[in-house]
Amino acid sequence: MPLIRRSAVAAAAVTALLAVSASACGPGEDKAGAETNASDSSGDQQAKDGIKLPEGVPTSLEDLKEWKEGGWKDWDNWARKASEFANPVIKNFWQPSRMAKAEDAPHTASAQTTGQNQPTTDPEPPAVPAKQVSRPYHQNMAPVGKVFFDSPDGPMVCSGTVVDDPAHPGKSNLVWTAGHCVHSGKKGGWMRNIVFVPSYNDKGLSARSTQTAAQRDVSPYGVWWADWSQTSSQWIDTGGKTGGISSAYDFAVLRVKPENGGGKSLQETVGAAVPVWFGAPSADRVSSIGAYGYPAAPPYDGAKMFNCTSRPGRLSFSPTSPTMYRIGCSMTGGTSGGGWFVNHKGKTVLVSNSSISSSGHTWLAGPHLGTEAKGVFNAISKKFGTKG
Repeated sequence: MPLIRRSAVAAAAVTALLAVSASACGPGEDKAGAETNASDSSGDQQAKDGIKLPEGVPTSLEDLKEWKEGGWKDWDNWARKASEFANPVIKNFWQPSRMAKAEDAPHTASAQTTGQNQPTTDPEPPAVPAKQVSRPYHQNMAPVGKVFFDSPDGPMVCSGTVVDDPAHPGKSNLVWTAGHCVHSGKKGGWMRNIVFVPSYNDKGLSARSTQTAAQRDVSPYGVWWADWSQTSSQWIDTGGKTGGISSAYDFAVLRVKPENGGGKSLQETVGAAVPVWFGAPSADRVSSIGAYGYPAAPPYDGAKMFNCTSRPGRLSFSPTSPTMYRIGCSMTGGTSGGGWFVNHKGKTVLVSNSSISSSGHTWLAGPHLGTEAKGVFNAISKKFGTKG
């Protein structure tokens, strides 16, 4: 199938992203997502910065050493609740060789959950071959990067995007990704050792070369550790490995800090961040969406950034859950969490993230970011509103 020509609107969206300015989205007063806020619990440890840490989280050098050498693999005590998230920094843990070994976090729709009988579901879109993003990435899609984490199955990888933070205009430390990239949902809990690497493999080295490359070549802006994560209560309560109603709530926000310290925020370091457009038009009113990420499952290898640009359709799993966006796209696992962008009033904005795909990787679907997503975002923004 020949590559589909990018529309003028999509081209303008990519161009606009190169000059995205620090523009804050107004903080809403939605209460949705409040149940995912951190809360104190008896028996928790008091951290130096005032944040409560759950029992068992490493606080001494000896404990950290044990954690680094695999103590975190004791998943019998898998932290599940929003207030139990903990992700201590382990310097030099995510070396290029370990990043290269991280596998994709697959999240596909089963035949029984495609929503094909829902009145708000459009016919499956034709497959659209993904295109490589021009390099160096920091000059083309600077806010996009990879999210690495440890799961019970070993090191895994997703994609993510630096987004504007209204509490810190021009100095955001927030990253948008998918809920299943940070929390396993109903039958699990928080992933561990979660980091964000903006403009991963900036120059587009081969997958083989990234295994032995210098750290600066695969992480030109450093490794950023999540010191807090926020996802929807719907995902925590009902999320799973295959698509379904929970996919409409499959989004998350990370608050990150640099592994090696420093005074600059993620946005200042990268040089760009993207506003989130909550309550964007439904799929039938959008002419073009561009989805970006690092597909890692065959025929891709996770080393390079790709994108698909297409007119979206609608995908619904239930009359009571939000209708998702769906586009034709050949990108595979590893793309999860990657941003979906549109041009709004001359500026590139994020309206969704990759959540699920078809088993044959002919299409991708992402949640519509409405009241619940805005509540999750506001919760983490306000939590760190008085901090740097």
